[in-house]
Amino acid sequence: MRTWPRSDASATSGGTVSVSSPAQPLVSPPSTPAVLPVGGVGAPGAHRGWLITSLVTLYLIWGSTYLAIRFGLEGGLPPFLMSGSRFMLAGSVLFAVLWLRGAPVPTARQWASSAVVGFLLLGIGNGGLVYAQQWVPSGVAALVVGSLPMWTALFGGLFGQWPGRAERWGLALGFGGIVVLNLGGNLGGHWLPTVAMLLSPLSWAFGSIWSRRLPMPQGLMSTAAQMLCGGALMYAFGLATGEHLPTTMPGARAIFAYFYLVTFGSLVGYSAYGYLLRNARPSLATSYAYVNPVVAVFLGGVLAGETMKPTAWVAMGAILGAVVLLTRKR
Repeated sequence: MRTWPRSDASATSGGTVSVSSPAQPLVSPPSTPAVLPVGGVGAPGAHRGWLITSLVTLYLIWGSTYLAIRFGLEGGLPPFLMSGSRFMLAGSVLFAVLWLRGAPVPTARQWASSAVVGFLLLGIGNGGLVYAQQWVPSGVAALVVGSLPMWTALFGGLFGQWPGRAERWGLALGFGGIVVLNLGGNLGGHWLPTVAMLLSPLSWAFGSIWSRRLPMPQGLMSTAAQMLCGGALMYAFGLATGEHLPTTMPGARAIFAYFYLVTFGSLVGYSAYGYLLRNARPSLATSYAYVNPVVAVFLGGVLAGETMKPTAWVAMGAILGAVVLLTRKR
């Protein structure tokens, strides 16, 4: 998860807030970036270059993290210990770098806010996704998370900005896509993973909207604090539910997937997301929802032999059409 620009409450988030697909970069400029004027979508010159770089990062990297999560799970890594340690490791590295560069350490109140946002975005948002991927194909998981803008629009309304007529049609279309996805058996047929999968984007959206009203640390320190807090909560939950690290060394593919998630999914991707949320409209920051399902389905088919049922393709059209209706106005 971060502090949101104050200009738009109706759009939202692996991979991640100040931050997140699911994820704000070490690609940030040496100095604290200037926040855009209200309603701005970018700034000229180098600042625009950072925005474009962050967008491409989310489009490609967060779309690939779904397959990396699957490879980690197949290699025997337990879901919550894998995700929790991934974010704690990435958060520790980012926190150390920022601290050595003189960034202020969060106050107790800011740590508390970071824990709340980290719990919603990472603990439930990412944790529910990883848990469900033990039964759900990576492409379908990305498709469900692609419903994030629908939930963002809904929670934006609860906080005072109800969606307009086109957005309401988008909400109806998107929820219809989720129903088709479930009726077609694409969510695995297990009720608990299905609930976890559906709660994932809902929690991410709510945490993203609510974080705008919480006292968060500044800049990338917010990202680091959220990853540390959210990762620790996930790791503790994994231990409490009986998860344990594998007794034998996981295969090379699982190890590579894990460090790919640490480096690119968390450290780079979550940082890029937070940078966009601070410097662009939320609708632009969450535009990765258009691209991630396509990337995930392609990679899942090519590298893991995943296939999608016809009902999943129908649901994809409905959900992505809903995202278009929800964001086109902005």
